[in-house]
Amino acid sequence: MLRDFCQSSQIYIACGRTDLRRGIDGLAGIIQEQFHLDPFTNTLFLFCGRRSDRIKALYWEGDGFVLLYKRLEKGTFHWPRTPEEARKITPWQYRCLMEGFRIDQTKARREMAGLKIV
Repeated sequence: MLRDFCQSSQIYIACGRTDLRRGIDGLAGIIQEQFHLDPFTNTLFLFCGRRSDRIKALYWEGDGFVLLYKRLEKGTFHWPRTPEEARKITPWQYRCLMEGFRIDQTKARREMAGLKIV
């Protein structure tokens, strides 16, 4: 579900590290107090902890918050670690992040292995 999240009009990532023990109220507080943004909008907010293999997402659905948690079995998210910054990203950058690519790269590249010229 998190990979194909397209209901939101804006997407923000909380750069740096966030204590993922926080729940809905704690994450909404970070959005309001630290980033001076309104969590009660049609916006998806993403948070990453010390370990880059898990993220939390917070989304206001009109009548309540949705809190999503994703833990990768292999690999890590390429998360910007600039502290104290909420960064707006495009839907394309969000897709890159969810698929394991860096959001700052200009092209998506995958390594090719095992190819032979016949």
